[in-house]
Amino acid sequence: MTSIVVVYDLGAANPVEIRTGIGPLGEVSLALPPSPHNAELAPLIERLGLRTLAIPEDPAQAAERIRALRPDAVLTFSDRRVRLTAHVTHALDLPGHDPGAADVLTDKLLQRDALRRAGIDAVRYAGIRSAADWPAALAAVGLPAVLKPRRGEGSRDTHLIPDEAAARTLPTAEGFVLEEYLAGEDRGEFGDYVSVETVLAHGRTHHVAVTGKFPLLPPFRERGHIWPAPIADDERARLLTLVDRAVAALGVHTGILHTEIKLTPDGPRIIEVNGRLGGHINELCLHATGRSLTEAAARVALDRPPSASELPDERSLDAVFGIRTTPAPRLNATLVKATGAANVRRIPGVLAYRRLVQPGDRVTDSVQTQNLDLLVATAATNRDLLGLIARTQRELEFVFKPGEDAPSRAYRGDQLDGSVPR
Repeated sequence: MTSIVVVYDLGAANPVEIRTGIGPLGEVSLALPPSPHNAELAPLIERLGLRTLAIPEDPAQAAERIRALRPDAVLTFSDRRVRLTAHVTHALDLPGHDPGAADVLTDKLLQRDALRRAGIDAVRYAGIRSAADWPAALAAVGLPAVLKPRRGEGSRDTHLIPDEAAARTLPTAEGFVLEEYLAGEDRGEFGDYVSVETVLAHGRTHHVAVTGKFPLLPPFRERGHIWPAPIADDERARLLTLVDRAVAALGVHTGILHTEIKLTPDGPRIIEVNGRLGGHINELCLHATGRSLTEAAARVALDRPPSASELPDERSLDAVFGIRTTPAPRLNATLVKATGAANVRRIPGVLAYRRLVQPGDRVTDSVQTQNLDLLVATAATNRDLLGLIARTQRELEFVFKPGEDAPSRAYRGDQLDGSVPR
């Protein structure tokens, strides 16, 4: 039987999506590096009956452990495991990102260097390796600016620095990149950025979708995705050309890419290129097209890539599909109660609704994306989709308790905007 190994950790596909999407192609094993997420999900993985293999962080040792499974494919859906997986596929002579490309895809400073060498974008940026680098970095980049960790995902430790006073509050950041802040065009009720979902096999590129977005919450917290993206055909063509140039510049030949692009008055500018499936993109694809991008990723890893006609194309949709999340408030608090789910699921056009946190779970005052739930919905038009989402938000209520001596606070879904409630 075909053996498929997924190097698993927190990422764009959970164990259920992996089993249902990849299971029909062969026997699936999860290779589990040590991490808090993997330890937390161990009971679920066991209930699903998936074969597991503990692997070390060391790439050479991990490759030898996985070799014992005689895999026909090794892949990952976790950004933090892209480099480890690339070293394993290289050692086992299997399709996937090569180690050099994986380094560039997961290190924002190396990625900016590669894009600059190729003449793509003119984003000002500077690496920060110690507090001593701050003055030169600020002088080179200017303000406003964005501070990002060289390696990281989910807006973790990503800060907007609007002025020098804010810059002085972050004097010891190490292993970061400072980039100029890209101001986006006004897109009304939609976000001023998109992502492009791409499948590559031996240098052959197929762009599955340009994914529209909802407006970011401060500083850079995502709220969801829209297919088809609310953009014109000529703008779509410019975006795909930009991604094609980035693919060549980064030396990517085989794998899945999720490229985030800012829509600025001066044209599209790359935010970052990620060497894996985007978060919640597979679920959106399944509801919109009935096809699985986890399966497509596995077929690429098996060296049996799907043809263009077998891959989804968001331009063929005759309705609008969206995924929307409710952001956690920026509090250090415990969720006490959540209500309204049953009412939301009865609303016409709602395809799925599930909570991502349960009573007793903690939320934190953090710039990192923290979502309370996930809604999948469809409507005839973008305007109808926005109205449907607004209706669902009015049905939801979340009650938080900041501390033992503090009173509980209740928020309706449309009152939660990811800020610090007053």
